[in-house]
Amino acid sequence: MKPLSALIVAATLAYSATSTAQPAGGSEYPAPANFPECLSGIAEQAARQGINSRTRADIIPELKWLPEVIALDRRQPEFTLSFDRYFTRAVSEQRIEAGRKVFRDNRKLLDSLEKQYGVPGRYLVAFWGLETNYGGYLGNTSSLDALATLACDTRRSDFFRAELLAALRVVEKHRLDPQNLVGSWAGALGQVQFMPSNYLRYGKDGDGDGRVDLFASTRDALTSAAYFLNQLGWLPEQRWGREVQLPERFDYGLADGRTTRPLAEWKALGVRNANGAPLPVAAFDAALLVPAGHRGAAFLTYQNFAVTKRWNNSDFYALAVGHLADRIVGSPPLVRAPQGDTPAIRLETVQRAQEKLNALGFALGKPDGIIGPGTRGAIRDYQIQNGLIPDGYLDKELLHSLRIFDTP
Repeated sequence: MKPLSALIVAATLAYSATSTAQPAGGSEYPAPANFPECLSGIAEQAARQGINSRTRADIIPELKWLPEVIALDRRQPEFTLSFDRYFTRAVSEQRIEAGRKVFRDNRKLLDSLEKQYGVPGRYLVAFWGLETNYGGYLGNTSSLDALATLACDTRRSDFFRAELLAALRVVEKHRLDPQNLVGSWAGALGQVQFMPSNYLRYGKDGDGDGRVDLFASTRDALTSAAYFLNQLGWLPEQRWGREVQLPERFDYGLADGRTTRPLAEWKALGVRNANGAPLPVAAFDAALLVPAGHRGAAFLTYQNFAVTKRWNNSDFYALAVGHLADRIVGSPPLVRAPQGDTPAIRLETVQRAQEKLNALGFALGKPDGIIGPGTRGAIRDYQIQNGLIPDGYLDKELLHSLRIFDTP
């Protein structure tokens, strides 16, 4: 529901949504000559949409071009971030302890939101923690300037022009001070990092003051998050998933994160809880995911995992939200806990592996350095053909088999 580059689809970029990195320099991206004309066009469109003259006059002439936003939009990370490194940073002991305190402090509100929207409070706190460290870091970029910059850029102008107009309506409808709208470089707003269109669509007045302030009002932010997840299809009777233990000689071709089977079928295949106990008896489907390959932790994921990915389309992010929620209410660490020391792989190396797989007939599309479903499927097919464990995971063993040797 967010722009792909804002809060990250690729695992490499997903962590930047939870970090406090400062914007990169962007002196190589000066304001285009037609920036004033672009703003004039936005003002005209705002007038046609009924945004009042005072809002237009107070905000639009003051909008600035932010070259650092374009630099971030164009930036390609040098390395892919491994699941181990992402997960140990995202679900740190510090974040777990802070989450437990926040959960206790807001328990009355969280319980009422669960009754109203069916989303347990531990998940709301986990989303809050992953997005802005429980409201501790909302970003440091002028949201309106960032949106104006991206709206007047050539790459995705239509999308961001619509979001800028939505932001103007947010300011007008909820009587917000434009100077207080600071957030991510891609325009996400508030403690739960809603894009402006979602702010309008899903924002809820949780404190009863007649407006929605996702910046200053924790009640508004958590109420809006609960309503958003409810509308995305959250199932109150299910958790997100669970860590599991796989039997020896398991068919990792089933562990693609997309093949769903009834829980009873996974149980019949020898899948057990991570502590060795039998899986629960429940009449719903699950998919199997091995984000760090067959040597790492395995997870059965349920419908609410898919809902989490509609908030942010990243397996790593969704696993972090689910496990952080579990830890907040006292669940133990993962049995096969990530160590955080798995080496990163250069994007150039990933691209070379993609090119090699394409050349060998394992079609995955245009090599882009991002390990998505197409790349994992091609890897899995290559592994099957070459007698390797088909976990769809790019590691040193696979790179060696492809005769690619330049990883760090």
